[in-house]
Amino acid sequence: MTGLIIFLIFLLLGVIIVQIGRVTELAAKIRGEEEVEQQNTDRQAKMMMLFLVVFLVLGIGSAIYYKDVMLGYGPLVSASEHGGDIDSLFNWTLFFTGVVFVITHILLFWFTYKYRSMPGRKAIFQPHNNTLEIIWTVVPAVVMTFLVVNGLVVWNDIMAEPEGDYLEIEATGYQFAWDVRYPGADNKLATKNFRLIDPATNPLGIDWSDDKAIDDVILSGADKIVIPVDTTVRVRITSKDVLHNFYLPHFRVKMDAVPGLPTFFVFKPITTTKEFRQNLKNYPEWREPYEPEDPDSKERWEMFDYELACAELCGKSHYAMKRIVEVVTREEYEEWINEKQSKPYYLTTIRGTENDPRKGQLLDIEKKMRNVELTSEFTKAMESESLDDKIINLKNVFYNTGSANLDNKSQSELDKLSQLLAQFPNVNAELRGHTDSVGDDDLNFSLSESRAGNVMQYLLNKGVSADRLSSVGFGETQPIESNDSAEGRESNRRTELRIISNSL
Repeated sequence: MTGLIIFLIFLLLGVIIVQIGRVTELAAKIRGEEEVEQQNTDRQAKMMMLFLVVFLVLGIGSAIYYKDVMLGYGPLVSASEHGGDIDSLFNWTLFFTGVVFVITHILLFWFTYKYRSMPGRKAIFQPHNNTLEIIWTVVPAVVMTFLVVNGLVVWNDIMAEPEGDYLEIEATGYQFAWDVRYPGADNKLATKNFRLIDPATNPLGIDWSDDKAIDDVILSGADKIVIPVDTTVRVRITSKDVLHNFYLPHFRVKMDAVPGLPTFFVFKPITTTKEFRQNLKNYPEWREPYEPEDPDSKERWEMFDYELACAELCGKSHYAMKRIVEVVTREEYEEWINEKQSKPYYLTTIRGTENDPRKGQLLDIEKKMRNVELTSEFTKAMESESLDDKIINLKNVFYNTGSANLDNKSQSELDKLSQLLAQFPNVNAELRGHTDSVGDDDLNFSLSESRAGNVMQYLLNKGVSADRLSSVGFGETQPIESNDSAEGRESNRRTELRIISNSL
């Protein structure tokens, strides 16, 4: 019934419009075509002038009203060093184009009124005017030269390769997320090859045979992108599938991520996330609840975050490529990156697998990480009252197969252990050898004794006093895992150090 009523209403409107047209046609015949045409011309010219006023007032008024939200004025100032130059370019461009826009539209609508058709008026044919041609050629040329040259200067300054110390990270876009990679302690990113991409284990196609790959850090999807304030950052930008765009609006950074064509951008953040929030706090519109329906909601300024977005329409889930960026102090960044570098992607995902080109090797980074861990375990063993805590498993002590002879890979751990014993001369310790259950019991016992004894001898050769050390073998009698699996047997073949006393 409702549909029928709507149909009848539209039908009636159509009839009314047709009838108005007929009445207008009849009136024209009565008054004369020329008189009606003149009235229509006058009416249209006046309406155009009215439209001009309303259009300019609403256009300029809305620009002023939304300048803080849409145009980057007010609290949304640039948070990067080069951002002020970008904003200055925008302001100059807006000034010149705005002036031209207003003048041309005023003239356009004024001419439609002034030169409307009138009885007795005849158009003048003017094919050429040197003065006008010079004006509209020279003035735009000068303005464009100023804008272009100024833009090139700013662009060349921004895109120049950084000098001195800088942080280089990599952002790889794909449908529909960003993979972000940080360098390790060497401050170098490993090489990539798209032919090596494996969605399960190597989504970026990193060449694991490159030594720089060992300590590279790849952020998980839930990790924030953290960068230190007042530090030059060079971002490598790539794509694995379609065209994306690396867009950091608050830093005035925007660069396409093109498949097969790496790009980059250099910027320096000058305002931390906390400082930017405090600035927003001074504006009433940012003191409103973040969730208007929730009276206990935090205010908008408290929930603000810098963000990375994709500025290309790259697919139906394009919106999902948003990622939080946090700018922190140098001290906070060092703490964060040290924690990330303690678990590099290669060591946590590739190490020891079939994709690992360094099987059987003990890497320098593993030695360094183990030295830090051994120091912590040694300190805990000295201070703890628990008997279990006083036993330290020497993880990187290895022997030749079926032999008590130390493998060269054991040197790093034993050297660090000798340094700790020298640092704490009041500590007395016992070396304990263990084997798995494979083989003869007596032979296993003898082998464990010999291995513990060889470790003790190594420490003695490093200058540790003989009255501080002892050694003992337990054979297969004290397993820590089941001997039914290769992994369990490997765990049971171990050498331990037990803190016996720590006399002061």
